[in-house]
Amino acid sequence: MTLVLVRHGHVEGIKPEKFRGQVDLPLTELGRSQAAMTAHYLERFEPFAAIYSSPLTRCLDTAVAIGRVCGIDPIPLPELIDINYGVWQGRTRDAVSREDPVRFESWMTRPDLTVVGGADSLQTVQGSLVQALQMFRERHDGKTVVAVGHDSSNRIFLLTALEMPLSRYWSLRQDPCCVNVIEFDGYRCTVGRINETAHLDDMQSAATVKV
Repeated sequence: MTLVLVRHGHVEGIKPEKFRGQVDLPLTELGRSQAAMTAHYLERFEPFAAIYSSPLTRCLDTAVAIGRVCGIDPIPLPELIDINYGVWQGRTRDAVSREDPVRFESWMTRPDLTVVGGADSLQTVQGSLVQALQMFRERHDGKTVVAVGHDSSNRIFLLTALEMPLSRYWSLRQDPCCVNVIEFDGYRCTVGRINETAHLDDMQSAATVKV
């Protein structure tokens, strides 16, 4: 099975950065253009057996843009939802770093060992993603599947595929509408692309593509 893992397009709260988590945000105009360009780029990977998406609007809208080009209706999948940041959710990094400096420093240095009030741990998110991956492999053996997720969940997905510890969470980037490709062959897993964004280089052209 081949998994094409995509991050959603641009939303408010990326700069200045907020702990967006499970706050349901729509794509910005830029995000919609990115989704459209990504959809046309992914035509080269067709045919797809299915398109799955986090149930949050920013991912579903990105998945719908891809599905419209590929002729597939996306399937919302709760296991792909973003991390819940608990009491930090919806707040800016600057605010949290001022008001909870010890825990914030821990998050930036050892996110795998940091627990925020009411929040998911990275291990909890990883468990949900492993369930999703098992389902993909059982239902779509030998085929190609698209999954549209979030910055945090995609990082964890890639770390799991690479058999890297969650302590390396900050070692991977996931830019808006980036594409990652993970291939599964029996017990072997090969990550062929990580954070690919070359298809977004010409955003002037993106503005002419209708979502």
